Amino acid sequence: MPTERGISATMTPAAKTPRTERGRKTLRLLLDAAAAEFGEKGFHESSVVSITQRAGVALGSFYTYFDSKESLFQALVRDMSAQVRNTVGPVIAAESNRLEGERKGLAQFLTFVREHKELYRIIDEAEFVDPPSYRAHYENTVAGYVASLKDSAANGQVRDDVEEVHAWAIVGMNVFLGLRYGVMSEDRDVREVANIAAEFLTNGLKR
Repeated sequence: MPTERGISATMTPAAKTPRTERGRKTLRLLLDAAAAEFGEKGFHESSVVSITQRAGVALGSFYTYFDSKESLFQALVRDMSAQVRNTVGPVIAAESNRLEGERKGLAQFLTFVREHKELYRIIDEAEFVDPPSYRAHYENTVAGYVASLKDSAANGQVRDDVEEVHAWAIVGMNVFLGLRYGVMSEDRDVREVANIAAEFLTNGLKR
């Protein structure tokens, strides 16, 4: 996982995007505090006051970046989605063999989930708190997967007919492996799980 997480321009409305390093650090504190707060209590039981107290930020500063708890939640979903992509994507892209990249990428994802178990609760709540953010999280992830799979196909690394269905299948598998071996339990080594999944992608269920 990167040691420093940046702030995307999409995290806040353009008028509220921080333009100083201090502002970016404050926004990062708010997002991290929101992740912990929403992850522990859920959206409805969390409050702006508790989030700012957890972040060590003045209540008035909150409204410099967000209009409401809802807008913070939307920004947090985008932020966590970007963190996943920025953590896993480069690992896959660094491998000349796409199937090896999938193996290493899944291991990295499982490690990320174990360090950020709140990811699943927040994304699951987004389905009801902010459905467009929920859809965007998965659709953007899959769109990136489709593009990279087609690049791998063009380079002769995977089958020529890869398309959206393949991308949704891979993402779906990874999401549930993350739930089982990242959130529910850590009873298997991430490399072992990734090895099994990579072999499955390579050979399927054929005898």
